[in-house]
Amino acid sequence: MRHRKIRVLIAKPGLDGHDRGAKVVARGLRDAGMEVIYLGLRLTPEQIAEAAIQEDVDVVGLDCLFIWCPYGFVSQDSGTY
Repeated sequence: MRHRKIRVLIAKPGLDGHDRGAKVVARGLRDAGMEVIYLGLRLTPEQIAEAAIQEDVDVVGLDCLFIWCPYGFVSQDSGTY
């Protein structure tokens, strides 16, 4: 039985223009055998959600500086802030 690769979408929401960290993570996931789709910088949540649906991804990874991300962040311990 052939298994499909895990598909990961990496995106950079908000106004922060630095994407080195996202690219490093994307490369590491590719090296681990995952299929990675990198969307780039300065995206809205709507653009990211639309791309995730279109690409039929298993995981969405967001690289967002807390101070510059107008959409908040998710804490593993206590939910969305």
